[in-house]
Amino acid sequence: MNQPPQFHLAGDIGGTKTVLALFSLDQGPFQPLEKAVFPSSGFASLEDILRIYLKDKPVRIQSASFGIAGPVYKDRVKTTNLPWVIEARQLSQVIDKAPVWLLNDLLAMAYAVPHLRPEDLRTINSGTPETHGPLGVVAPGTGLGEAFLIWEGNRYYPHPSEGGHTDFGPANLAELALLNYLMPRLGHVSYERVCSGSGLPNLYNFFRDSGRYPEPDWLKTELAEAADPTPVIARAAMEKRAAICQATLDLFVAILGSEAGNLALKVFSTGGVYLGGGIPPRIIPFLEKELFMNAFKHKGRFSGALTKIPVHVILNPELALIGAACQGFETTDSYDWAKNSNL
Repeated sequence: MNQPPQFHLAGDIGGTKTVLALFSLDQGPFQPLEKAVFPSSGFASLEDILRIYLKDKPVRIQSASFGIAGPVYKDRVKTTNLPWVIEARQLSQVIDKAPVWLLNDLLAMAYAVPHLRPEDLRTINSGTPETHGPLGVVAPGTGLGEAFLIWEGNRYYPHPSEGGHTDFGPANLAELALLNYLMPRLGHVSYERVCSGSGLPNLYNFFRDSGRYPEPDWLKTELAEAADPTPVIARAAMEKRAAICQATLDLFVAILGSEAGNLALKVFSTGGVYLGGGIPPRIIPFLEKELFMNAFKHKGRFSGALTKIPVHVILNPELALIGAACQGFETTDSYDWAKNSNL
């Protein structure tokens, strides 16, 4: 009797959508055999989505990995933007008791980094990468995620971080004024509060309320009508329609450069720093200004060392899904790391 084909199941679980896909070792992490997208808020649990996705599929799931927006503790996640509690043991019951791994979404992204292809990247600073040097990942999306990878033996191993919630440290007088503006309003000012999609309006409000830039009437109207002001601000900056928005995005880029440089120093990421998340690919013209790299390198006696560190923008929008697949592959004895790594 023929056995059904075996696949790795990978998922990218977010507050807006859940992406599930089947992968095989032969095709690799960039070519799913099948993929489906579900509106996360339309379901009571991830288990419900899995049952629908796997129904009537003549396949055997060898293992499953899920990148999830939320902290993972002991194979359990309370999702950040959904009323779900996800447990690996319960998910395993839905997929014929196959092993299940739950990954923070940034950790899932980090798993993908060593496998990225040239077309997945835009280089901001070529630098002089050190072979097998540590790698840093900074990902401004809705929040600010960070991770790093260390070479151990014959491959890179990713490690999670909550560096986005560390104290914001101003690098110049303008940023000091920003901190003084935000502290009475927020109490604790982390990098996520000033370097993420949710933090971008804080920078805009600082410029508006301080009177440094006028707010055009048309922009005020658009912001009042928008469910989320961040895309409005970013779009107006990219289209050069409002000086206040351009200044906001310039400040954002400078802070991102500074924090990326901070991470580079903390893990001494001589192999490179990778900018992930939803924002960097959309603002490449601003990242390619001298402003970003000047802030990245502005580290006093270590400025020269930072100049040598490569910086890349990750262009592939499915990084977390690819990374979840990579993690699943790397847990099998049949996975050839050397063959499948690009570093």
